[in-house]
Amino acid sequence: MNKKKTHFFKFVLYISLLLIPSTSAFATEKTKGTDQEAKGGFSFETVKSEKQVSDANYFDLKLSPGEKHKVQIKLNNAEEKPIDILISLNGAKTNSNGVIEYGPTTIEDDASLKYKFTDIVKGPEEVTIPAKSSIDVDYEITMPATEFDGQIVGGFQIQVKPNEEEEKKADGAVINRYAYVVAMVLKENDTEVMPNLKLNKVYPELRNFRNSIFINYSNENPAFLEEMTLETQITKKGSKEVLYDSKQAGMRMAPNTMINYAVSMNGEKMIPGDYQAHIKVTARGDKKWEWLEDFKITDEDADKFNDQDVSLLQEASFDWKLIAMCVGGVVTLGLIVFFAIQAFNKKSGKGKRKNSSKANKKK
Repeated sequence: MNKKKTHFFKFVLYISLLLIPSTSAFATEKTKGTDQEAKGGFSFETVKSEKQVSDANYFDLKLSPGEKHKVQIKLNNAEEKPIDILISLNGAKTNSNGVIEYGPTTIEDDASLKYKFTDIVKGPEEVTIPAKSSIDVDYEITMPATEFDGQIVGGFQIQVKPNEEEEKKADGAVINRYAYVVAMVLKENDTEVMPNLKLNKVYPELRNFRNSIFINYSNENPAFLEEMTLETQITKKGSKEVLYDSKQAGMRMAPNTMINYAVSMNGEKMIPGDYQAHIKVTARGDKKWEWLEDFKITDEDADKFNDQDVSLLQEASFDWKLIAMCVGGVVTLGLIVFFAIQAFNKKSGKGKRKNSSKANKKK
């Protein structure tokens, strides 16, 4: 009997392997790379200007309308060979996490921006520091001729120029690059300017290939917004049921910049229809802005973004309902076969006992 049971369970296992669809697991392989340490021989420092108005470690300058002024960044090379340095000038931007960016970025200028940092500050974008030497790199500031209230903000990104030989040797491997950023804040007077927010639009899009609702608004005044908290609730238009919500604190906004904040749809499909966003922003100094904005998800939006949402694609690649049905079918089939064998064995055992008893009587 034990042998028969063993063979039966082997049989059920074999059938299960045949019926259950095979699935492949895909894992992202960690790219092999060579960790390049920050260039130990390179360092820099800002040279303090007589126009500096604070003890900050960045350029914080007050200049007159139309004034021209030079500032310097000192670059040091402790190595035995020359070092090429790349320096990029960039206007300040606010990224989608409420962090101010002073380096290169693809974020667009806000419509409220009147004076571009890169039009006001000019200087070299690449320099060479001789071996065992230091150099001062000059940047010229030309302030707007018409006096303005508020601040113009930007920064310098400084990094060692990538070595072509290293790039070839790496052959596709990851090489870590280190960049340093120095901010610059420019003003012409001490008039205090208050930040002011303006809602631009609410719209469906993808963030990191996942369905999201974007809230786009601007700080349209030349002043920083500090300790910003954004709360958002998304509902169907005319309904009080909250479908998606988000809250993020500790954010900032640079002067005359916009933020494009994404509210996750939590891996759900976009459904065409009319929606409403309830948006509340608070900031340091008891500042508060609140908007109720209608927006629409069209059939085209839903089709396009659902087809590209990676979480929906992963879900579709595994038909769990079908797999569950197959497993359930195999288990049911196995139980039927098992009980059929049990019934057959009982019947067979009774027959044997009956025949045995007849044989004994004859004897």
